[in-house]
Amino acid sequence: MFKNNTGGKAVKGATLISENTRISGDVHFSDQLFVNGYIDGNVTADADGTATLVISEVGTVNGEIKVPFVVVNGSVVGDVHAGTRVELASNAKISGTVYYKLIEMQLGAMVDGQLVHVTDDVAEKASIHPIQGADEASAEAGAEAKA
Repeated sequence: MFKNNTGGKAVKGATLISENTRISGDVHFSDQLFVNGYIDGNVTADADGTATLVISEVGTVNGEIKVPFVVVNGSVVGDVHAGTRVELASNAKISGTVYYKLIEMQLGAMVDGQLVHVTDDVAEKASIHPIQGADEASAEAGAEAKA
């Protein structure tokens, strides 16, 4: 979020990638992103935010998506990780795995891949990377506790 000159209040914004625009590279955003064009790269937003990605019926993303709220009515080639909710509208075409906590799928939406329901426990475990040697220390501690 950006701050304006009117008392320091945060300003939320929406970004439009128009139909005649092609982006090659990763995109990271924090509020709203509307894709009517083409993105050849990964699209990400902070997992703990309220960022929303909307891919219109003429929009395409060729890459992995990691956004809390995702609405697809166009094409995605890559995995979709919707941290909170994903909506697949009637013209959605996804080639990849869709990871979701809550899903809404309309008649006509197509997924060429898997639909994987993710709980908070699974998401937490996936984001934790153990330190080398930590497994050995925890195994030793567990053995001592049993003794």
